[in-house]
Amino acid sequence: MQNCDIFSIYAKLSNLTLPKIKVVEGMRVYYGELFMESVTDHRNEVRTELVWPVSVWLPEANRFFNGQSSNISKRGVFVRMPMTTPVLEGNVVELNFPRTTVLAEQKGSYSRIKSGKVVRVEREDVPVDASIGVAVEFV
Repeated sequence: MQNCDIFSIYAKLSNLTLPKIKVVEGMRVYYGELFMESVTDHRNEVRTELVWPVSVWLPEANRFFNGQSSNISKRGVFVRMPMTTPVLEGNVVELNFPRTTVLAEQKGSYSRIKSGKVVRVEREDVPVDASIGVAVEFV
């Protein structure tokens, strides 16, 4: 995937109630105000949308937190997790991706485990679905 610029313009709206909008990655939404923002996407790997259960080991909390992947690439993964997960940018985590029974029999284990570093935590969706987005770069 090549670097690309994403532009977005929102018009000033007066006396209009806006519906809940899912915040697009890398953009800020200010309801009823005019703004323009350019975001450069520096990802070099192709991302694949993959909704799959993921258990995240957070050493600082000394426990696992369950989440769900949204997309994955060779270099990282984006995971939706409960808003109560005490994860911070810079945390080193262990990701446990469970395998299907057939794949587990072929590979010899029931999960794929990867280590990663949290590079971004998005809290914009907390009021919408009580979840946070966690971007993890594999190490």
